[in-house]
Amino acid sequence: MNLNEYFESNNRGTGVLATSDNEGRVDAAIYARPHVVDDQTLAFIMDDRQSYHNVAQNPHAAFLFREAADGYQGKRLHLTRTREENDPQKILHLRRRTTPDECQQLDGKRLVFFHVDKVRPLVGD
Repeated sequence: MNLNEYFESNNRGTGVLATSDNEGRVDAAIYARPHVVDDQTLAFIMDDRQSYHNVAQNPHAAFLFREAADGYQGKRLHLTRTREENDPQKILHLRRRTTPDECQQLDGKRLVFFHVDKVRPLVGD
């Protein structure tokens, strides 16, 4: 199963993006499912917050996704930041849920792309 199929079929769950700055200080934040560009590329819409600042300093990150199901089903993705865009129209188009107020608040949001280095199950290997 490719990543697009996986996240479309498992569209409910909890995602956590783990990042660290250039001195190794770690941060973890709740994130929605990634936008799958292809099997090697994902994108997240990021605000001007700690996770964004961390991947600007240190491009390596991990995304853990726990499916909304019994047990411990999900994926761990090892990622490397490759580029970013800040086109508000593209970001608005990709958003899964948008309120009218959020349409006015796209300043500071970025679409950050990551190469998928490795995919592992949530538990075990």
